[in-house]
Amino acid sequence: MFGSRLEGGRVGAHAAGSEEIAMSDLYPSDLYPSDLLPSALYPTRRRLVTTSLAAVTGLGLVSEHVFAEQLAPTPACHGGDAATISQTEGPFFKPTSPERFDLIEPGMAGQPLEVTGFVLTRSCKPVGGALIDVWQADAKGDYDNSGFRLRGHLFADAEGRFRLRTIVPGNYPGRTRHIHIKVQPPGGSILTTQLYFPGEAKNRKDELFRRELTMRTAKAQGALAGRFDFVLDLG
Repeated sequence: MFGSRLEGGRVGAHAAGSEEIAMSDLYPSDLYPSDLLPSALYPTRRRLVTTSLAAVTGLGLVSEHVFAEQLAPTPACHGGDAATISQTEGPFFKPTSPERFDLIEPGMAGQPLEVTGFVLTRSCKPVGGALIDVWQADAKGDYDNSGFRLRGHLFADAEGRFRLRTIVPGNYPGRTRHIHIKVQPPGGSILTTQLYFPGEAKNRKDELFRRELTMRTAKAQGALAGRFDFVLDLG
């Protein structure tokens, strides 16, 4: 099977004879015009923001007026800043998730959510090919522990850009809404963390909630667009 897997804290190599994942696999040309995908120059902070938001707008999930005021990256990357903070993986992580950026299955209940962003170093350089493993609760707050519903992994493209399509997770006792994430640069250490939603009533009551891990979000036409940039502890 194509792709890598997080197993026992390590990621396996690509299967023999498999082809390297292409940018077009994560950013289809019909959704992401070529002028939204800058060349191999390291992106500036402004380019990171405008490119990602333009791509989300192009998906039709978010109306253009929503982004009339530019949203800052989350977290802001100035060069030399602290890396994204780590958090517990919790009791529901499963290795060997399927490779896919779209976790929504036919008939699945829940508000659609499109999360985009970059994987960067502390000096704001993109981490191409970073592995991103995702798992979360469904709209009722339940995890699938027997299969791989709302579980999957994907890879950032050559410029560190990623795209995830899922649903907004439900609350469950003791926790606010959140999405579990593992990020690993090629051959590097794994960052395990969680992403949160702004304005949730349970944020204040959840002892694990960290404001630094809150996504920037915008609503449009029944869907939600989210933005988050992962900053790895790399120079």
